[in-house]
Parts: sequence; C-alpha cells; structure tokens
Amino acid sequence: MKNLSEIKGLSIGDLARRTETKVQTIRYYEQIGLLPDPARSGGNQRVYGESSLKRLAFIRHARDLGFPVEAIRDLLRLSDHPESPCDDADAIARRHLVEVEDRIKRLRTLQKELKRMIEQHRHDGGSIADCRVIEVLSDHALCGHSH
Repeated sequence: MKNLSEIKGLSIGDLARRTETKVQTIRYYEQIGLLPDPARSGGNQRVYGESSLKRLAFIRHARDLGFPVEAIRDLLRLSDHPESPCDDADAIARRHLVEVEDRIKRLRTLQKELKRMIEQHRHDGGSIADCRVIEVLSDHALCGHSH
C-alpha cells in the first residue's frame, strides 16, 4: 500500500490503485458493511478519505492472512473502540489459527494421498483403463487415508 499522508479525497479508482484492490471488491465491501458508504461529490461520485484508506488496508491485510469476512467484521468492530481490552481480538486470532492448523493438517493428508496415488501408478505407459489415479478417484475405498 502506498503512502497514506496528505489524502484529501480519493475516487474509487484511486483507492483501488493505492490499496491494490479491485473496484468491484471495494463496492462489495461497502455492500456487506465492512466499508462505510463513502461521501459523494457534487457529481454523485464516491469520495474516500484517509479513514477509508486505512480501513480498506486493514481489511486487505486480514484477508491476506485468511481471516473470514465475519471475523474481519468483528475485528473492525473492536478496532472502532481502541480503549477496549485486546482479549476479544486475541480470541478471534486464536480461533483462526486453529482453523489454519486444521486446514494444514488436511492438506498434508491430501498431499500424502496424492503422492501415494501417483507412486502406485504403473510407469509402463499403460492406458487409462489401467491408470491407478483414475482407479483411486473412482473408488474412495482405495484411498489410504480418510480425507
């Protein structure tokens, strides 16, 4: 994200460029209430200020870290009250970490199964009728792991 200083009013295109976010994504965040409705110019164009830029940067970073929209909504709500204790934000991050660790575990299981499937493949140039990959995908009972 580029420098936040000296922002007077940004168009949606400028906001998109500065935060490396698609215009459609900004509009979506407005629709679901992550971003407040922007001010409007005399020509009814959206005009964004520094607070919108900072909020969108927060959203983008949280999305890059894989936080789901509802968790981001909760984190934004918390950030709107800086005097509040950090415990709730920590709890949200801890829940997300558990989900990430679970996803990693499932991906490792998937990785092992794919490697096993490929290693069991006969490398004799056989036909699809004899292909172990196709065979395993056709019959879940042939998998070495529950996934």
